[in-house]
Amino acid sequence: MPQKFNDRTKKPHIKEEPRQGRLSHGSRRGHKRPHLHLRMNPDAEPLLKPVFAKIGKPPAAEFKPDPFQVEAIEAIKEADCLVAAPTGSGKTWIAEEAIRAVLAKGGRCWYASPLKALSNSKWVEFGEIFAPQNVGIVTGDTKENTGAPILVGTTEILRNQLYDAMQKMENLNFDIVILDEAHFLGDHDRGVVWEEIMIYLPVRINLLLLSATIGNAEEIAAWLSSLRNKPCRVITEKKRPVPLFPIFLHPSGRLMPLMEKTRLFGKIEEFSAHRQGRREGGLLRFGEILDVLEHYNLLPAIFFLKSRSECDAALAMCGPVARARDDAFSDAAEALLEDVSYLRKHRQLDALLKTRVAAHHGGQLPAWKFFVETMMKKGHLRAIFATSTVAAGVNFPARTIALLNSDLFNGHEFSPLSSSEFHQMTGRAGRRGKDRVGFMLTIPGRFMDVIHIRKLLFSKPEPIISQIRSDFSMVLNLLLSQTPEDIRTIFEKSFAAYQRFHAKGDRTKANSQKDLWSDFQNHLALLKEEGFVGDNDRLTENGIWASKLRLDQPLLIAECLRQGALPREDESLFAAAIAPFVYDGDQDAALIKKELPKRLTRAYLRVVRTVSPLYERMEERGFPVSPLLLWPAAVIYQWATGGDWDRIIIKTGISEGDMAMLVLRTADNLRQLMSLKETHPQTASLAAAAREAILREPVVF
Repeated sequence: MPQKFNDRTKKPHIKEEPRQGRLSHGSRRGHKRPHLHLRMNPDAEPLLKPVFAKIGKPPAAEFKPDPFQVEAIEAIKEADCLVAAPTGSGKTWIAEEAIRAVLAKGGRCWYASPLKALSNSKWVEFGEIFAPQNVGIVTGDTKENTGAPILVGTTEILRNQLYDAMQKMENLNFDIVILDEAHFLGDHDRGVVWEEIMIYLPVRINLLLLSATIGNAEEIAAWLSSLRNKPCRVITEKKRPVPLFPIFLHPSGRLMPLMEKTRLFGKIEEFSAHRQGRREGGLLRFGEILDVLEHYNLLPAIFFLKSRSECDAALAMCGPVARARDDAFSDAAEALLEDVSYLRKHRQLDALLKTRVAAHHGGQLPAWKFFVETMMKKGHLRAIFATSTVAAGVNFPARTIALLNSDLFNGHEFSPLSSSEFHQMTGRAGRRGKDRVGFMLTIPGRFMDVIHIRKLLFSKPEPIISQIRSDFSMVLNLLLSQTPEDIRTIFEKSFAAYQRFHAKGDRTKANSQKDLWSDFQNHLALLKEEGFVGDNDRLTENGIWASKLRLDQPLLIAECLRQGALPREDESLFAAAIAPFVYDGDQDAALIKKELPKRLTRAYLRVVRTVSPLYERMEERGFPVSPLLLWPAAVIYQWATGGDWDRIIIKTGISEGDMAMLVLRTADNLRQLMSLKETHPQTASLAAAAREAILREPVVF
């Protein structure tokens, strides 16, 4: 395996923003038209007057559950239930009532969400509802009160607990499992975890699935019913709790309805035709856009932008808010800053305090994102500029969501917005109990196709497709309690097999099972060759402890342990040696190799040389492996040895959010190594010390 030192001093290339130089339809490279800046003047089509008259808070009323909520509560008492309802329609209330019913009988509940941030939020929320002593959390970063009757955590943790229960032949001690954001079943990278949970979950434990964007709920329910031999009721609600009205912003500042019944508003069609072939990009005047929205009482707003850099740049285009002193705003900001003092020197804090707008994206610190989210939820911000991750990952709606692009970066390239992505975004428009109407604002520009947006308004979420596949961690953990034939049966019960069979019949089902089985056998063959599984298809001694490494690259780290390649005394070097196994992106950090400590480069080279033969064998067999880069080891070493956060960020050129993610993922891997107390006590102890060295402010708060 080639050794990649990445000692280039150029700025990091961020894969998220490859659009520079892309030409819109009809444009010519090098040809620029003169651009006359005309200030936006707030104006609106007369047709919007009755719609704008609805803006405001609905009258206070005693809460009365909707029929679909009552149906769901009754359904989950008897069997499984899948609830598909728009964002903000009250799915969380269903979960709360289901939990309340189980607690009343002395039972226990597991609430699983896809993100640590959402799990933390639910932990606090449920603590306020059911009392803190009744709620525990386990996310990898946080582990508190795990014997409580209500346990909140991430889906990966729940899946791991099911592995442990199967190995020990124990029954998971819960009465209901709630899977929030159940559409993650179709996520390319993590959907396999959702499917594993559904397959392994004991039948006696009722399963409640909650989602806003599932296009084939009946199919999923039918599969679950056949898999678990018990009914799975589908409860659907199509009506939004707050009606959505789509509008369009003309560059002059005039607001128009986007639609006339099912077609585009006439003036928008004329505008689009006039602009066809010369949709040149221009500087977006966000300050003026905010003025238009504020004039018509359309704030707060969430602007969805295509990249992190665009979100940050938008802040500079917003002027200060000229209004009287707001004690509530100041008190809320001060209270949050007291809790996380590091944020007082955050480079975007001044903009937030002066302009009441903020940026929110993956390149920022978790603490800053929490600060922004809290201020938005409390109603103290006029707007946030966010990437699409906020649509699925955070629960704070606004009166208006603004779309500037009709496509989205999927991690590899830009592709047209899918129906599910669109519904996730528009689901944030309109706050239940605070708004009588929500708005979707379409802003014309180089990457906005209003015809595509019109189609999405009438589209349903796409059907979820199974993402199940084998990986080494899965195979090792299943072999703890299952024979290969048992595992073959598991694949026969998978959602993938069900979908293919019902799509095209028995032949496709056989092919599906053959594909999954062949994939498993390839993994099993390599595990045997490397000595983790014996000829009897049972785990060897090495395989048993390696199964505890529920990581992306368990075999490579296990090889380091077998060969004694990891540092043995220095926790900072130990953390650094683990970091290259964690990073799977393609970003480069500015690094000058000759400035690095010799002990660090020696430790790194020892690891690389140790795993290179296995790495190459895995590559030859077609298994995914990422290059073991030097720069993650270097920055983790600097941080673990007490380095200054800001200095590391400036020197390497990586974003705070990416650095925080690297630290947290390294900490997750170290936590897995801590589980090897019985077989590798020295390693487990060193991993614990290394984890403590890197989990400090501002990464944790």
